[in-house]
Amino acid sequence: MAVQPEGTPCWADAMFADVEGAKSFYGDVLGWTFGESSSEFGYYTQAYADGKAAAAVVPPMPGAEGQSAWCLYLASPDAAATAEKVRAHGGEVLMEPMQVGEFGTMALARDPGGAVFGIWQAGSHEGFETEMGAPGGYCWGEVFTRDPKKVDTFYPSVFPYTMRKFDDESMDFSMFDVQGETVLGRMAMGDDFPPEVPAYLNVFFAVPDCDAAVAKATERGGVLRFGPTDSPFGRFAALTDPQGAAFTVIDVTTTEGEMPATSPAT
Repeated sequence: MAVQPEGTPCWADAMFADVEGAKSFYGDVLGWTFGESSSEFGYYTQAYADGKAAAAVVPPMPGAEGQSAWCLYLASPDAAATAEKVRAHGGEVLMEPMQVGEFGTMALARDPGGAVFGIWQAGSHEGFETEMGAPGGYCWGEVFTRDPKKVDTFYPSVFPYTMRKFDDESMDFSMFDVQGETVLGRMAMGDDFPPEVPAYLNVFFAVPDCDAAVAKATERGGVLRFGPTDSPFGRFAALTDPQGAAFTVIDVTTTEGEMPATSPAT
């Protein structure tokens, strides 16, 4: 897969205290297989869906033990320049740009609403090899935030996004487009989210059967948070894995209802 346009989600990974447990869980739920890992890169282990790079799991760095969470990386032609834009527009750089061998350069940032995301400047590792919507592969990402106004200003200031919003005002939902393609969503967190749930970037993985994936996940110790429910985009369900990392599964072949009308954000 070619290097993605700037601002496009291009990779996902997560730290797990129990990497073998994570491999077993996601192998069952998403059908992933896993490559070899080496101490040189912190035992970073790539996951594959049907032989194509889909994501990665890694043990925590010393001193970084905490809640497991999926991190979605947004493509950048210059990670240092993107990090400067993050700072200039009210975000926070959590990890300065760091070269990862020949693979590329990474950084971690937090938007003004509190959601953490990654920045990836591709070298030999260009990101997802899976096709959008292919089982086991990344499918979609959404920023869940309690501060939508700040977030809606921030992301188009850092990345070359144009923004659209749902016409239905009962749902505060924005979409960020790059070169005419919608690449990321933004959902306002309402009172239905417990106050202890922080802002986060939700990663959707495609599955051939949403209900079967939910059954497998809960059987393996995952927790169902929402759904399964039908939508014009697919049948989806929000889950938390046994180590606390939130993710969503979606079957894009099972859709219901009309696509919502959108308008350019003013």
